[in-house]
Amino acid sequence: MATDRPRDTAAVRVFPPAVPLLTILAGIGVGRLWPIDLGLTLPTPARYWVGGLIAAGAFLGLGLWSVLILRRTGQTENPWQPTTEIVDVGPFRITRNPMYLQMVLICLGVGVMLMNAWILLLTPVCAWILHRFAILPEEAHLERKFGAAYLAYKRRVRRWL
Repeated sequence: MATDRPRDTAAVRVFPPAVPLLTILAGIGVGRLWPIDLGLTLPTPARYWVGGLIAAGAFLGLGLWSVLILRRTGQTENPWQPTTEIVDVGPFRITRNPMYLQMVLICLGVGVMLMNAWILLLTPVCAWILHRFAILPEEAHLERKFGAAYLAYKRRVRRWL
């Protein structure tokens, strides 16, 4: 069976940004059907500030910064496009997956802003799906492509934090 995808790409099996979006939407939907109270309450202005700072910090500090660095080095944030080098500067010095970490943190931030327990409870599921269907295939591809250099990077930098 022929595919249009180049052979030099990771076999990522999900569209990564859809995973946190679906997590948030599922949390909102399930919360309307079966609301639960975890006993965590923040006053309305505070929850928007706390959740907003988490989400905005993740978006700007991990997501946007990562994209800018990738593009500056001639790489793309698209997991289905070939990569030509291991990027280990900026947020990639701290986590091998800053954009996936950003997605998980945005789920947490939105969950806090909405005080939606379901979003908070589904966020680990979001992280697992990203891990299983995006991160592991990407890492296997990078190990095949870069060998010892990528293994050394994996020893220096943690997957999440």
